[in-house]
Amino acid sequence: MKQKHVFLQEGLITKSDRQRLNGHKSCVVWFTGLSGSGKSTLSVSLEQTLHHLNVRTYRLDGDNMRQRLNQDLGFSKRDREENIRRVGEVSKLFIDAGIITLAAFISPYKKDRDRIRSLLNEGEFIEVYVKCDVKECEKRDPKGLYQKARNGEISGFTGIDDPYEEPENPEIVVKTDQMTVEQCTEKILKYLKEKGYLTVRSM
Repeated sequence: MKQKHVFLQEGLITKSDRQRLNGHKSCVVWFTGLSGSGKSTLSVSLEQTLHHLNVRTYRLDGDNMRQRLNQDLGFSKRDREENIRRVGEVSKLFIDAGIITLAAFISPYKKDRDRIRSLLNEGEFIEVYVKCDVKECEKRDPKGLYQKARNGEISGFTGIDDPYEEPENPEIVVKTDQMTVEQCTEKILKYLKEKGYLTVRSM
């Protein structure tokens, strides 16, 4: 429920001002895919690459957010929706700050991802589908979660007993069971360059 006596306080410095100061546009690169598909790995790789290009970034990761801002949330459908909603709002703040945000979240439900896209201006939400066969993800199983799900220790696990809704029209698809980390990173970087995110000349 909205607070009756809370009002938006506008400042004098705009998002465009901050983008010009930073020397590039701002957006959120949203990595979505199954657990073990390589979302976090790619976000770390892309962050490092952009940093070397003097691009201001910040990385939001599912586990990190649940240890801090979202530590009060569980893994029910409602809590998952709230988890992604909060991340969307945080991403919007970083975009307003003129920063390229890298968000790595399973985010299995299409409507939750679409809600974040609708929260932002056109072109500010770049959906990256980190596509990887569930068998390969389970083979990797870096956190041992698939095995726990198979053993009944975890319920509602995406890809096992809870669905993952694939993106219908993502801006980028990287197939991590066929491509190296470097190839995936280069594909995303190429998109950012070609679409003008790494410059403010067109603003």
